[in-house]
Amino acid sequence: MTGGLILAAGGSSRFGAPKQLAEFDGRPLIDHAVAAMLAVPAIDRVVVTLGANAARIADEAQLETVEIVEVPDWEEGIAASLRAGVMRLESCDSVVIALADQPFVTAELISTVLGSAGDSAPAARATYGGKPGHPVVIASDLFAAVGDLRGDDGARDLLEEAGCRHVEVETAAASFDIDTRDDLETARRESAGAGKERDEARA
Repeated sequence: MTGGLILAAGGSSRFGAPKQLAEFDGRPLIDHAVAAMLAVPAIDRVVVTLGANAARIADEAQLETVEIVEVPDWEEGIAASLRAGVMRLESCDSVVIALADQPFVTAELISTVLGSAGDSAPAARATYGGKPGHPVVIASDLFAAVGDLRGDDGARDLLEEAGCRHVEVETAAASFDIDTRDDLETARRESAGAGKERDEARA
């Protein structure tokens, strides 16, 4: 069994409002991450971690088809979300992890990284120009170690020590995460440009 984990518990301090609910292409930002994860045939369950503004996000986003895990210690950083999410998915053989603020991560990209993990690689992650990013896949062998993570550094050191396989992604936009309102406007322009190119190609 494979689980999908979307990390969405942050307080959006640089954005100034719950960025998970910021409008992007006509729907809340978090909905894009959820839709991409749900569209991957190999994923059996999808969990979303919520912390700051949990009740509002659960009410306004399309989360009816996923499992919500509230993270009471979300202010600690990303490790708290990882621990809570992986614990909920501890019965899975592997977990693929994505972020709620990366709207250009597609189901196809998730599937590609997921397919790169296996017996010879207990973890795999997307890299962009050699820089580590998301999505990330971890096998159940690493779940206990995730439970020991603390702070806001995530699992980067753990993944490297485990021999993580790097999957180079040519679509640089997939690495773009939205932290500020300027980032959101940049993403909107990128999306509009991509849509225009698709329309021209079909014409």
